Amino acid sequence: MGIHPTAIVEDGARLGEGVSIGPFCRVGASVRLCDGVELKSHVIIDGRTEIGARTVIHPFAVIGGPPQHLGYRGEDTRVKIGAECIVREHASVNLGTPSGRGETVVGDKCFLMAGAHVAHDCIVGSNVIFANNATLGGHVAIGDHVFLGGLCAVHQFCRVGSYAFIGGCAAVPTDVIPYASATGNHAQLSGLNIIGMKRRGMSRAGIHDLRAAYRLLFSDGASFQERLESVASRYAQNEDVMRIVNFIKEDTRRPLMAPPRKQWAAGENLE
Repeated sequence: MGIHPTAIVEDGARLGEGVSIGPFCRVGASVRLCDGVELKSHVIIDGRTEIGARTVIHPFAVIGGPPQHLGYRGEDTRVKIGAECIVREHASVNLGTPSGRGETVVGDKCFLMAGAHVAHDCIVGSNVIFANNATLGGHVAIGDHVFLGGLCAVHQFCRVGSYAFIGGCAAVPTDVIPYASATGNHAQLSGLNIIGMKRRGMSRAGIHDLRAAYRLLFSDGASFQERLESVASRYAQNEDVMRIVNFIKEDTRRPLMAPPRKQWAAGENLE
């Protein structure tokens, strides 16, 4: 515990109780480290950044660096990392931009594996896992309990709904609905994240309803809007299905990801 003599903590930095700052770390003047935060070694925390309680950050991670945005001119923007996160080696989380939200947010109990990158103005929910070198472009929104596979990349302004799974090396150019599994380059929906739902204790009946709603939503015949309204009417009391419906109805700058057209038309593999 404490501050290693080789670490640099600038005047103005606010440190909670039990904070540990290892060798050769640098903590900027506008940083707040909440109780029990641990910086292993060679960690840089800069900008107006808050790190939540009991978060552990490993060597060569950089939190609160300038956004990789040509229009940034040093404006006062921020980063907020939640409690009990793990940030592994060489991961980075950039400041927000004044033209965006002005802040980049990572929720509680997230796990950023080595080389993960969260760009400016992203909003990441809680219990999100970034496998090695998973990358978010600017302004991306990630829901709770999402798994991002290794080397995947999510295009700027995309949304990934809660409980979704993004496969390794996937290139994600469009919005991914909650509970879905997206794989490939460019990624397409490959069904529902059944394994993830089972791991989180969802009932057999709950999974059955989501499967039925998914099949109806991406079946052929009526217009997509008509199918969406049919799902909303049929499952109005189902919180999980309505999470998908409400996600689709939100305003967004990106199109919605769908299954491969041949599966959609044939009704195959729509799980």
